[in-house]
Amino acid sequence: MKIDFSKYADGLVPAIVQDYSTNKVLMLGFMNEEALKETERQGKVTFYSRSKQRLWTKGEESGNFLELKSITVDCDNDTLLIKAHPLGPVCHTGADTCWSERNHSNDFLLYLEDIIRLRRQASADESYVARLFAKGINKIAQKVGEEAVELVIEAKDENDELFLEEAADLLFHYLLLLNAKGHNLQRVIEVLQKRHSK
Repeated sequence: MKIDFSKYADGLVPAIVQDYSTNKVLMLGFMNEEALKETERQGKVTFYSRSKQRLWTKGEESGNFLELKSITVDCDNDTLLIKAHPLGPVCHTGADTCWSERNHSNDFLLYLEDIIRLRRQASADESYVARLFAKGINKIAQKVGEEAVELVIEAKDENDELFLEEAADLLFHYLLLLNAKGHNLQRVIEVLQKRHSK
């Protein structure tokens, strides 16, 4: 990867940050050679702040870091595309992106994972998800097993509506179990992709 930092008088190249999972554009910053090296070294996106006149790691004050996933350079070697995993809102206003867009995928399952994360933190009085998490991993795993059995039973009948309802219940509780184990659907997709490429 060869980047032409000399193309701009100040030695700064634009760095577009895109969410690794949702593909939403999160923000635009600027990097000099030192900022790029620091980003690669620590795995957290670091810019050169023109207002602070120094290197600035996104999230150094808020904790909303951008975990580096990949860096590519455009066809003119003067603009970076950085794919990252945001650990919270990206914009200083508290918005998900600097364009006030919600950062979720158009894929409903990925969006549902975000909802599960939020509801897990809610009061157990207000949220079924929070109540189930309060009972622990064994109860969540048991619930997945129960839903799987119910789906198998419905598969033997001819009622498509009930079959699909049970399939939805199983999928929802499967997402809960992934979350409880500290994983997400993307990790499972990556495993399937690796298997497919063999």
